[in-house]
Amino acid sequence: MKIAESDLIINPDGSIYHLNLLPDDIAETVITVGDPDRVGEVSKYFDSIELKKGKREFITHTGFVGEKRVTVLSTGIGTDNIDIVFNELDALVNIDFNTREVKNKLTSLNIIRIGTSGAVQHDIPMGTILASSYGLGLDALMNYYVHDLSGDERILLDDIKTHFGHLKNINPYLTSASENLLNKIGKDMLHGITVTAPGFYAPQGRQVRAKNAVPNFVDLINSFKSNQNRITNLEMETAGIYALAKVLGHNSLSINAILASRVKFEFSKQPNTVVEKAIKLVLERI
Repeated sequence: MKIAESDLIINPDGSIYHLNLLPDDIAETVITVGDPDRVGEVSKYFDSIELKKGKREFITHTGFVGEKRVTVLSTGIGTDNIDIVFNELDALVNIDFNTREVKNKLTSLNIIRIGTSGAVQHDIPMGTILASSYGLGLDALMNYYVHDLSGDERILLDDIKTHFGHLKNINPYLTSASENLLNKIGKDMLHGITVTAPGFYAPQGRQVRAKNAVPNFVDLINSFKSNQNRITNLEMETAGIYALAKVLGHNSLSINAILASRVKFEFSKQPNTVVEKAIKLVLERI
């Protein structure tokens, strides 16, 4: 079945609508970062760079780390942007742009997020590099997709829904990391459940001038426990990455540079050093 022109928009030069990329522009290993300026901070460690492209907040560099071809791509902030980036990455490898049909043989990408985050547990110091074992979404993205759960995901999500049951109009979703990527790249890192919020201020329990409708939000999330599982950190993309990767048949892992302690009300004095540490670790292990 052909995909309609209005559902999959291809630019006149044959590139995908938002990312402005051609199918041959991306590698099967993709690193995503939120900040467009961070793309160069990753690709400066490449042994060679074959491509640099950009449109809006979506900047892409593709090159080689040793003999490994790698793409680094900025997503911007939030799961609304993850929706764009992941659907378009998938289209680049799994849809024939000439026929507008899904390919007979599908490609599974390895997608690793390197992002910043705030810890919600007292025993997680700033400067920690944390691998998300699960992404817990408090945004609405997955209300619009069919999203099947494994048995372990369903049991854990039931416990989460019980814990957060008194919050109105929130329908959380949960997806686990790629086991292979977690074991390979996050093997000796701290693991935990990462909460993905639909905003930076009140949706993450911050209060500046506007009144927060969910008092003690950080206390609510850091008090959750289910067997050995606990919520470790807050950010704005991981759950959408994990859920859409699973829906589309890709492997994903989120690596978090902990720059803030939300329980100690502190922020790192050397954020760039922590992010650089995370970048080097990921590049060494891919």
